[in-house]
Amino acid sequence: MLGFLTARQAGLDDPLRLRRAESTRRVLCLKLNPDRDLDRIHGNGINTIDIDAIEGRYMLSGGADGVIVIYDLENYSGKPQYTCKAVCTVGRSSQYVHKFSVETVQWYPYDTGMFVSSSFDKTMKVWDTETLKPAEVFEFECNVYSHHLSPIARKHGLIAVGTKNPKIQLCDLKSGSRIHVLQGHRAEVLSVRWSPRYEYILATASADSKVKVWDVRRASGSLFTLDQHNGDKSKASSEAVNTAHNGRVNGLCFTGDGLYLLTTGTDDRMRLWNSATGENTLVNYGKVCNESRKRLQFTVSRGCSPEFVFVPCGSSVAVYALHTGELVTMLRGHYNNVDCCEFHPDYQELYSGGKDCNILAWVPVLRASDEEEESNRENKGATSQSSVNPAFQDAWSSDED
Repeated sequence: MLGFLTARQAGLDDPLRLRRAESTRRVLCLKLNPDRDLDRIHGNGINTIDIDAIEGRYMLSGGADGVIVIYDLENYSGKPQYTCKAVCTVGRSSQYVHKFSVETVQWYPYDTGMFVSSSFDKTMKVWDTETLKPAEVFEFECNVYSHHLSPIARKHGLIAVGTKNPKIQLCDLKSGSRIHVLQGHRAEVLSVRWSPRYEYILATASADSKVKVWDVRRASGSLFTLDQHNGDKSKASSEAVNTAHNGRVNGLCFTGDGLYLLTTGTDDRMRLWNSATGENTLVNYGKVCNESRKRLQFTVSRGCSPEFVFVPCGSSVAVYALHTGELVTMLRGHYNNVDCCEFHPDYQELYSGGKDCNILAWVPVLRASDEEEESNRENKGATSQSSVNPAFQDAWSSDED
């Protein structure tokens, strides 16, 4: 790290390299933080969480009890030990609360004044954060598994919605109506994700073992369907042609730059795809335990080199190197299955929620050797002025000398 600092100070190196190196070091030091707690509001399992992209300060959580909570992650006490307070709650006493399990929550990408939630009560609600009342309610014929707003869209306000119906619904925030349907899957759509690179590109995952990539401006169907065998018919059985997994596909996640797409399935596999060509990169992550019948929320780090993937795996969170498939570590702390996790890119922290009703904070912890080196440097600086480079010493002389 000192080498990076010296090279940056001398103008010999790109400042981004220092930032990436430090971000990577912090991710590799993630530990369960015993000093940080979150108000326990949910009386049932936590299905989904989301951190706002504007300030990185507020976190949404949605539970199997239908309750939605907004947490303030800021530490006002100035002490290492603190509790993240629940700012407000859409609880069971609210007339607007979801009747059944909340499956997905998401902040509006450009403003914390609005967020969107979807539920097994066959509705998706667009909420005014100030009043905690729905500004818009979209009703569907069956359970809603997943929804997603584009993180970069400027020319459209579409929300993609995956339901028990194989048809993907596109809802327009501006008009408050369902304006388009994407047809191609043959079973329920478990996860939908917009590309963070191109605002009209959408990926959808279904229980029919397929993942499709769409350009929503085209009426003729999907751009392509991901094929785990990369078109090699000799490896594929007649049933497994153009399938991404040998089971239900219940997890989707783009990398931060949108160049790659990750998928998870109930065949206990995770795959990395080139999002432009649909090619399977054949990275082997080994067995990735996946027992979820619904959407699995996993996440990718940002600003690291290499990047890391955080995947719920039973009661733990598995951390993999994105491009090599190496299992870096297992984060253990939950008492029951983990259903969702979210990476905080500003502080390289991870938050995870599970069926034990807990949200845990995983934060970078300085290793003992790092702390010793830091204290040694401070002690040396305080005790000896002679260690200062002569070039920076005071060379002024007075007229009297």
